[in-house]
Amino acid sequence: MSEGRTSASIQRYLDQLVELRGDAPAEPIVRELLARATQRLHVLCATMLHRSYPRLARPPLNLRSDEMLGGVVERMLKALRATQPLNVRRFFALASQHMRWELNELARGLDQRAPDAALGSDVAAASERSDVAPGPQIHRILDAIEQLPEEEREVFALVRIQGMSHREASEVLGVATKTIQRRLQRSVLLLSEQLGDLVPPEADGENE
Repeated sequence: MSEGRTSASIQRYLDQLVELRGDAPAEPIVRELLARATQRLHVLCATMLHRSYPRLARPPLNLRSDEMLGGVVERMLKALRATQPLNVRRFFALASQHMRWELNELARGLDQRAPDAALGSDVAAASERSDVAPGPQIHRILDAIEQLPEEEREVFALVRIQGMSHREASEVLGVATKTIQRRLQRSVLLLSEQLGDLVPPEADGENE
C-alpha cells in the first residue's frame, strides 16, 4: 500500500473515533487503526532504535525493532482510549512520543544495571561524540528534548530521531520545507542553550 493510501486509511479511522457516540466501543476501531499503521510504525521504531538508541540493540538487551513495536502498540492502545488525534500528523506525533518514552525507560533501566555504559544519542550530532558522558547527563538530553516547544520537538523527532528528510517531514506535517528547516534550527539552538556543556551548537545542513 502506498504512503498516500496508508495515510488516507489512518485518517478514516481517526475520523471514525471522533464520530463515536455514547457508549459505542472504540476498541475495534483503535485495533484496526493500529493494524493499518503497523508497517509505518515498525519503520519508525527501527529508525529511532538504531539511529538514536543503538546501545539498546546490542548486548545485554539485544532489543529488536519488532519487540519495541509490541511495546509501543500496547502504549498506543491505552493512549488512544483517552486521546483522539484529529489527523495523521497528530497520530504519528503521539506514536513518536510513546516510542521515545519506551526507549527512555529501557535506557534508564539499562543504566541502572550498567551505569558505565553509554547511551547512543543522535542529539545534535552527539551520537558520535566520545566526550558525552552516560548516566544523568544523557538523561538531561532526553529531558531537554521533551521540554522543547511542540512544533520544534515534532520536527526534531521526525528529522533527527526518525531520520526523515526535510521534504518527508514537510509532507507529514503539511508545512513548507523552509518551515521545517527553521523549526529544526530553532530546536538545535534551544538544546544547545540548555546543554551547552554537553552539546555545542551545530550548523544544520540541507537534508533533502
